[in-house]
Amino acid sequence: MSRRTAVVLFTRDLRVHDHPALATACAAFDRVVPLYVLDPALADRSPNRTRFLHQSLAGLREALRERGGDLVVRRGDPVAETIRLAREVDAEGVGLSADVSRYAHRRERRLREECDRHRLFLRLFPGVTVVEPGALRPAGGDHYRVFSPYHRSWLAARWREELAAPKRVELPDGVRVGRLPALPAGESPQAAEGGEGPGRRRLDRWLATLDRYDDIHDDMAGDETSRLSPYLRFGCLSPLAVANRAGDRNGPFVRQLCWRDFYYQVTAAFPEISTKAYRRGATEDWRYDAEAMAAWTEGRTGMPIVDAGMRQLRAQGWMHNRARLITAGYLTKVLGLDWRPGVEVFSRWLLDGDVANNSGNWQWVAGTGNDSRPYRSLNPVRQAERYDPDGRYVRRWVPELASVPGKAVHQPWRLPDELRRTLDYPPPLEVPGADPVWLR
Repeated sequence: MSRRTAVVLFTRDLRVHDHPALATACAAFDRVVPLYVLDPALADRSPNRTRFLHQSLAGLREALRERGGDLVVRRGDPVAETIRLAREVDAEGVGLSADVSRYAHRRERRLREECDRHRLFLRLFPGVTVVEPGALRPAGGDHYRVFSPYHRSWLAARWREELAAPKRVELPDGVRVGRLPALPAGESPQAAEGGEGPGRRRLDRWLATLDRYDDIHDDMAGDETSRLSPYLRFGCLSPLAVANRAGDRNGPFVRQLCWRDFYYQVTAAFPEISTKAYRRGATEDWRYDAEAMAAWTEGRTGMPIVDAGMRQLRAQGWMHNRARLITAGYLTKVLGLDWRPGVEVFSRWLLDGDVANNSGNWQWVAGTGNDSRPYRSLNPVRQAERYDPDGRYVRRWVPELASVPGKAVHQPWRLPDELRRTLDYPPPLEVPGADPVWLR
């Protein structure tokens, strides 16, 4: 009797625990070929994420080898390489975790067409979100546009069953597995290590502090948020497994996972989210100032809390969520610059930068997205005084201000002239026609 074979194409799901496509294939087929294709169309967008990806692939290969299998690595067009491998191993079909970006939809459509042409089946699986995009729909609409009603529906939804890692993965004989790419240098010296193992260890440590989350998650200097977002972005951790371990669906941490799902279902319905204003009738009267954009990008705007956030981004490939709101709000609502270059800067540096959450959050701040109060703005000084009350976050990332005491670090332009002249720190950027009250 012939032995049945399937290919599982990995994309943003680099784990073995709670991986529906892998678990189902291992249960239904005699032999399973886990495949990752290094796609040149996605290469070199972010040195930080490339390094994290390659670390994650090494961890995935190790986990599969522990189960008797291996990770097959190919380079090129993911559709062509998947079909080629499926024919080499005489596979019946391909399993793939569904994703929401424009590129993912195009890849899925092309793969389906090629599978049909070669008489292979293609099955899509959940696993990138807690609740599948499109599973929850408002009356008369294809997706939720506002978070609160989505959150209510999400809380009441029935979640799928979490799946154990397969005990054994068996490859066909003679499969050329290919070499993993050499580990590249990232740009951020303090970037987190990629992979399912580091992600699971970080989750274990984080859960020990979960009962304090509501009190600590906005403390910028305390730096006690989960930092799980890169592991969720690459699928090193299952978002469902994280939500289950966190427990209380109504808790503030699980609510953040719901926000993540919310933007995925928005992006599934509106794949232009990175380039086109989501909100109908949004006013986009942006100015263009290359010098101001460069100063913001490099963390030298003269607004300490903004510069601290942007310097943390460069050093760690990550930024505190409150700092993301402040820096994005400063670019769009204070400097009056377009949100799209901001999306690109974050996308280059962030380990967790993805289409749905990066672009969705930027549009929310810019007033072009899902915020029900699109004209709100964040006063950066008030935000700094509230969430970095003693200035420790600013002093950590803007050492030029290390000698400035207390809350004065948030407004160095108010210091006595003799002290201000000793600081190697620029004055705030001037915005034509603007008169920010905090500079008076």
